[in-house]
Amino acid sequence: MTSRRGIVPLLAVLLAAGCSSSEPRKAPVAVVTRTTVSEVVEAPATVGARATATLTAPASGTVARLYVQDGDTVKKGQILARISSPQARQQLSAARKADRQAARPVSFGGAPVSVRLPRLRLPSSLDAHVDRSFAKARKAARSIDDRAARARLLAAIDAADKHRRAQRRALGEVLDGLTRSLDQTLSQVSGQVNAGMSGLSASMASLRVASRSQTRAAVRAAEQTVDALVVRAPFGGVVTLGGASSASGAAGLGALVSQLPAGLAGQAGAAAAAPAGRSGGTIATGVPVAAGDPLVTVTDVSVLTLSADVDETDVLLVRRGTPAEVEFDAVTGATYTATVTGVGVTPKEGATGGVSYPVRLRLGRGAYDDGGAAPAPKPGMSAVVRLAVRRSENATAVPASAIVTSGRETIVWAVRGGKAERRVVRLGAQGDAVVEILSGVSPGEQVVVRGADAIRPGQSLS
Repeated sequence: MTSRRGIVPLLAVLLAAGCSSSEPRKAPVAVVTRTTVSEVVEAPATVGARATATLTAPASGTVARLYVQDGDTVKKGQILARISSPQARQQLSAARKADRQAARPVSFGGAPVSVRLPRLRLPSSLDAHVDRSFAKARKAARSIDDRAARARLLAAIDAADKHRRAQRRALGEVLDGLTRSLDQTLSQVSGQVNAGMSGLSASMASLRVASRSQTRAAVRAAEQTVDALVVRAPFGGVVTLGGASSASGAAGLGALVSQLPAGLAGQAGAAAAAPAGRSGGTIATGVPVAAGDPLVTVTDVSVLTLSADVDETDVLLVRRGTPAEVEFDAVTGATYTATVTGVGVTPKEGATGGVSYPVRLRLGRGAYDDGGAAPAPKPGMSAVVRLAVRRSENATAVPASAIVTSGRETIVWAVRGGKAERRVVRLGAQGDAVVEILSGVSPGEQVVVRGADAIRPGQSLS
């Protein structure tokens, strides 16, 4: 048995050697057929969640109470933690006090300024005294016996009195004019003073409004900080205490620190290893926290997504709605469905110098080979996505091994009259096993499927 098994291969080798020395070797050929051709593009991908939010401490303080643990499922608005922060409450009290002070009105003198001088007039006692003097003079003149002298004296007294009265009226007019002039001057001065006071009041009012808007904003900010001391879930999801990517963030920071000079690397490493406000990133009741420290991360896993990196040579074939199959290293033997929801335009340079583009997919259900339901993967898991970018039904197709690239041309070697004939073809969908031919060959023809790169025109293939 053993010898016969050894003789048979030996005879086959000898026959093959004899044939190769005396007969030309036939090239394997295949018939051009019509079939369905599907072109698939593979790309690495990572699972993502519908939404992720890391809630941080709004102010320095301590964790007064923690209501959840890692892995808990919470609803929107559910209380996750309470922070005790006397500092935040003191800031709110100070902001409210400043707002009350800014609300107080500022007054500058009350009623408008008005200045009036008494009317300028000659004393009435002076007029009475002059009138009595003229009356005495007339009485004395009338006592003169000489008629002619008496008449001349009375005429002179009347003339003097008339002149005095004319001067009195002229003086009165001068005093009236002076009074009017003074009144006008004082009115202008009062107007200017009142205008200045009005402008000052308006300016101070504007400043008060601006100051009040600032104090109100400070009050609102302080109130929001105090309200945020009660940490609530922004949406439903699964809880993780602390930051969602604290481990990866630390690894990335460590890589950056390692690139620093030796003198700075030690200082930066120490700072990175000791986060301010708490020790080791632990979140528990009574633990001190600083403003901005991550407390709880909520991840909405109701809808899982995939972020794939598609090579630049394939990304133009990907469209919204393109179906895909997904496999995970963590779920052996299971295949998941997915659909493209968006194609990014921001390039990402790979380690080898190539460029890829982000493609977003919505992940569907998975099933094992036996039809059983596969478990839902977790955010961050790696996957391989197979995108069905093109599918042609009843397409003219040849085996993929028949395709030869010659410069900028794509060719196949067709069999015509037992000899090789060079055909330039145009490709359509390119599957793993078969390739769609849009022009160059027709169904029923034969093409060389192995060693095509060594065929020469007119070579005998029979």
